[in-house]
Amino acid sequence: MRIFSGFPTGRVRHVSLPEPVFTELIPIIDDLAELKVTLHVFWRLERHPGKVRCVRRSELMADTVLLTSLSGIGPSPLETLAQALERAVARGTLLRIETPEELYFANTPKGRAAAEMIARGEWPTDLERTERPNIFTLYEQNIGLLTPLITEELRQAEQEYPSEWIEEAFQQAIAQNVRKWSYIRAILERWRAEGRGDETARRTREEDRRRYIEGKYGEYIEH
Repeated sequence: MRIFSGFPTGRVRHVSLPEPVFTELIPIIDDLAELKVTLHVFWRLERHPGKVRCVRRSELMADTVLLTSLSGIGPSPLETLAQALERAVARGTLLRIETPEELYFANTPKGRAAAEMIARGEWPTDLERTERPNIFTLYEQNIGLLTPLITEELRQAEQEYPSEWIEEAFQQAIAQNVRKWSYIRAILERWRAEGRGDETARRTREEDRRRYIEGKYGEYIEH
């Protein structure tokens, strides 16, 4: 058993939760992972700036504290997280909205109003819009389910490369129909070694070379 060392001295930030969380919700939650994820989402919502608050699935997937707390409960922390979110949505605790990435709102009047606006194709003015999907969303949308090993590699890549590099590397891999993280990582490593600025010119040179080799004069060109 791991022991809690107690609350620290001095000022500690407090989290405000509605009373029904303790009197109505917690008594009916019968799954440990769901309980942990629910409380963690409430904590994140409390810390979120602005009048309209939501939590992005990618934030939860990249949260090492949350994933560590889910270790040993299910097959893997990420699978356990996914199952816990499904249970929280099915129970009515959280509202899930599909945008370029999944957003979760608390089932409160403000949360319901924001979710209904997004479902209508509108966007709440007080809710920050995500300009581009992050690396975890790009992977799930274009390659497949995340694993703990891939998650760690993606987290490292997110720290090493600019977001626009990552997004363009995914786009290039998709265009070539090579949906593998190893291929995308190789693109990023090449850009870091050779520079990304000459990428367009390099592709143009390769296309010109192929046209000559594969065109009507190809038989006269040694290659």
